[in-house]
Amino acid sequence: MDRTALVVGARGVIGGNLIAHLEKEGGWKVIGLSRRGGPDVGAVRHIAVDLLDRDDTTARLSGLTDVTHVFYAAYQDRPSWTELVAPNLAMLVNVVDAIEPVAPRLEHISLMQGYKVYGAHLGPFATPAKESDPPHMPPEFNVDQQQFLEGRQAGASWSWSALRPSVVAGVGLGNPMNLAMVIAIYASISKELGIPLRFPGKPGAYTSLIEMTDADLLAAATVWAATSPGSRNEAYNITNGDMFRWSSMWPKIAAFFELETAPPLPIRLSEIMADKASLWETMVERHGLRPTPYSDVSSWEFGDFVFAWDYDVIADTSKSRRAGFHGYVDSEQMFLRIFQDLRDRRLIP
Repeated sequence: MDRTALVVGARGVIGGNLIAHLEKEGGWKVIGLSRRGGPDVGAVRHIAVDLLDRDDTTARLSGLTDVTHVFYAAYQDRPSWTELVAPNLAMLVNVVDAIEPVAPRLEHISLMQGYKVYGAHLGPFATPAKESDPPHMPPEFNVDQQQFLEGRQAGASWSWSALRPSVVAGVGLGNPMNLAMVIAIYASISKELGIPLRFPGKPGAYTSLIEMTDADLLAAATVWAATSPGSRNEAYNITNGDMFRWSSMWPKIAAFFELETAPPLPIRLSEIMADKASLWETMVERHGLRPTPYSDVSSWEFGDFVFAWDYDVIADTSKSRRAGFHGYVDSEQMFLRIFQDLRDRRLIP
């Protein structure tokens, strides 16, 4: 194993799937960083660290002299866009400041971004978005993070890459941005209550174009960008390769859960699902599910965020294809696979 990966944000849906991909690919030693840490298994070991604590980060990473690749996917939420900048930039700076001086074989730093770079969270934006699109008015921590890496890399022996997925879907608990879990829990509770599965977002969101990024596909693209000489010091949009409208996807999701559909009804999931914790506990016991706190399976605020997009949210992925990444995932099959995986793991009935 001549490569050592430092996965920052190892317990998230992106970091967790990246670690699984590296294990499957082989040839990697993997170190996962997170606030909670985790069990060491095989070639993977975990370190619990508070990345906002500069001294703690420096001390805990001081012995990681064999790191060759840093995969940065950490994120801390805050109430406003302005408040997001300082902590999310500080965590990245603390990691790079800690690793660069002690890891002489450092080859690459990979940064996980998203469509916020294009202003997708602010309202209708130019689509399909391209990596060369001009920036929007700050604050935007994704841009600040990339600018930091670009400036730090000048004259260095390592390179960087930035991955820009759409909404990432995969299996992961306790994550603030996991739409697949939102839909699965919302559908499971709808079935438990004997009501049809209604699309909960804005009317325009039901008919606008959207795309997804499978967490496994994103992991493959991330490793490709970090290890291919021709992809260095570039940003890439990474999506499944297809697009859809919820109006066509929603009935297929409902069919998986053996539910009827009914006309969409705009609701705020963060409000209407807030009183369902006791119902969830009853469902866990009645269906023999793995005991999982309601707070770990529900990301209702993120669901409200995505289902409010009453405009197209799509990006051009031709740059990554021209550079050599040709991965593709059918989004309908992705959803059904994730839901079945959740069911097989006894996380949903």
